[in-house]
Amino acid sequence: MAMKRSGGGPSRGRQAARFLGVSVLSGAVLAGLALPAVGAFGLAAKGSVEGFDEIPASLKTPPLSQRTTILDAQGGEIAKVYSRDRTVVPLTEISPYMQQAIVAIEDARFYEHGAVDLKGVLRALNKNAQSGGVSEGASTLTQQYVKNIFIEEAGDDPGKVAVATQQTLGRKVKELKYAIQVEKELGKKRILNNFLNITFFGQQSYGVEAASQRYFSKPAKDLSLDEAALLAGIVQSPSRYDPVNAPKEATKRRNTVLQRMAELKNITPAQAAAAQAKPLQLKVTRPKSGCITAVDGAGFFCDYVRETFLQDPAFGKTKEARAKRWNEGGMTIRTTLDPQTQKSVQKSISDHVYQNDSVATAVSIVEPGTGKVLGMGQSRPYGFGENQTQINFSADHAQGGSTYGFQTGSTFKPILAAAALEEGISPNKVYGSPFQMAYPDSVETCDGTWRNSEGATVSNENRSEVGPYGMREATAKSVNTYFIQMIGDIGTCPVTKMAAKLGLKPASGKKMDQVPSIALGTQGMSPLKMAAAYAAFANGGKYCTPVLINSATDPNGKSINVPKTQCSRAMSEETANTVNTLLKGVVEDGTGKQAGLDGRDSAGKTGTTDSRHAAWFVGYTPNMAGAVWVGGPGKDVEMEGITIGGVYHDKVYGGDTPGPIWRDAMTGALDGKPAPTFDSVGSISDAAPQGRDNGGTDPATGNGNGNGNGNNGANTGADAGTGHGRGKPGGGKHNPPGGTGH
Repeated sequence: MAMKRSGGGPSRGRQAARFLGVSVLSGAVLAGLALPAVGAFGLAAKGSVEGFDEIPASLKTPPLSQRTTILDAQGGEIAKVYSRDRTVVPLTEISPYMQQAIVAIEDARFYEHGAVDLKGVLRALNKNAQSGGVSEGASTLTQQYVKNIFIEEAGDDPGKVAVATQQTLGRKVKELKYAIQVEKELGKKRILNNFLNITFFGQQSYGVEAASQRYFSKPAKDLSLDEAALLAGIVQSPSRYDPVNAPKEATKRRNTVLQRMAELKNITPAQAAAAQAKPLQLKVTRPKSGCITAVDGAGFFCDYVRETFLQDPAFGKTKEARAKRWNEGGMTIRTTLDPQTQKSVQKSISDHVYQNDSVATAVSIVEPGTGKVLGMGQSRPYGFGENQTQINFSADHAQGGSTYGFQTGSTFKPILAAAALEEGISPNKVYGSPFQMAYPDSVETCDGTWRNSEGATVSNENRSEVGPYGMREATAKSVNTYFIQMIGDIGTCPVTKMAAKLGLKPASGKKMDQVPSIALGTQGMSPLKMAAAYAAFANGGKYCTPVLINSATDPNGKSINVPKTQCSRAMSEETANTVNTLLKGVVEDGTGKQAGLDGRDSAGKTGTTDSRHAAWFVGYTPNMAGAVWVGGPGKDVEMEGITIGGVYHDKVYGGDTPGPIWRDAMTGALDGKPAPTFDSVGSISDAAPQGRDNGGTDPATGNGNGNGNGNNGANTGADAGTGHGRGKPGGGKHNPPGGTGH
């Protein structure tokens, strides 16, 4: 029965505890506590009792770690994640057979004694004396429950687990005191319920509900007599009595439990015999935990949710607090993932890039105006096997992505165009744009002046790409020299500031270089951040930070505050509309024709880096924005003479591989959804009139005076310079290679 106080004196349990504290040290019940002789501790009886009194009176019970369920935006399950597979259930949801079986085999006198079973101690002492060793312990279910609390609190820290389970006198005395408190505060039914929910049953299952699902694929309330006896038998030694790996030992142990239940008259001898005769009838459900189990290729989205939780202060003030809360689990997290979009993303990926290709692709789609991440996938699945990875190619390094991200090539040019427009450059601005030219002699930066001290040069993708060009045609054809002349005029500072307003920074977390070649996409970015940046163009110039979580609840169903998107104006609406007009031209009659959508306004930009190590298409409609990257998943791969998704490519361009992936992913994602149009701006000229006096354009600088045909002048000097989109900033640091243009 539960322990009670009478009058003002100490309770019987407290008197027993004091007695045990002294008698343990004198050697009277050491065997019952399953401890070695006291001499090994060198302690005094008096000190033990004082130590008992000094133990804090209140046992802090940590929340039991449970499964967390991650859902998509419509409530469909993406995955279950947990540090410990556990589902807490009330006693009414646990089979009566299970309750009887665990008491019978672990603590037959559970309902008769207090926190400590003195008869059990004496019985254990006698048996251990007869055996000459420690053959039987005397811990009650209450004491075992307290021990499990210490283990739960230790978590996955090996050192703390060792302390929580060590066979020392100090731990036993502490365990005894807290057992007294637990008996007084909880009562027998709650102790039994808590014990069944906290105990480890092997095979990664904690608590009887998880164990029942693991071994029999059924809830604990439906356990039969023989099944309950099997689970109860596991508790003493989950590895020794593992029914999956040691069925004979498990069967013997089950039959021992059944025999004990018959002796205690929980069941009849006939029931025990019938249950003992049954073979093990396991129906094992293998552990399924974590983002590796996510549906529709959403493993990396799932992992990004975890990273968001662990890093965002909304979920805890410190890193340790957030990690503890995540490991405790028991939450339901509803995300922004749109199942239609995710299915379309994954289908497009599998149609265009195979898992075992030498290159990989990653796709991210966000919603303009809300920052909601609607889809995220890649061709290398989430996992540990061949052609699998745990690196999220869509994410920055801090969120589980690659170390440096991927050079964006010409998909960065619209950011430069937006910065130039904000600086007052006309969308009709014309530059000579020769096939090849030297970088400007000097370019203003946020930190001073960059100087082309080594005469670095830049060229266009094709020799036919010779100006003069206006902004619209230069964007559609992705003319490198046009944009280098532009950044020479406005400097790098407005560009890097515009990138920051659009949430863009190198995936490595470092600052963006203050060098003119950034115009050509030399900085390593992540697809998710590029998609979110382009979404600002669709959203009238307002940038919204990406978010993945709509709502969350704790184990009790109480709402948890989640991070909200933060929207801010990055550029004027007129600038955004101008960029939309420029980028519509890319998909209508420029390098991105193969990405164009039927019956919808769409805009975007292709990008291909030096040596074709990466190819991109980033595009958007008024209601969705997406980025597609293709490249080497772990090391640079030159995408020339290469087969991707069963299709041979002489040379990979942003328009011919990422473009179609984007088109198919967006087509499926937008199916059945509204088709709004972009706001337009006035006409933007394509180039200067033919025959304009640009013949003196200097092939080294792109500037000059003179007479003649500009095209001829640029071509004549084309071979004078060397290099390909490369240069060095002041201070001797190498400037990364620029994009090749398309």
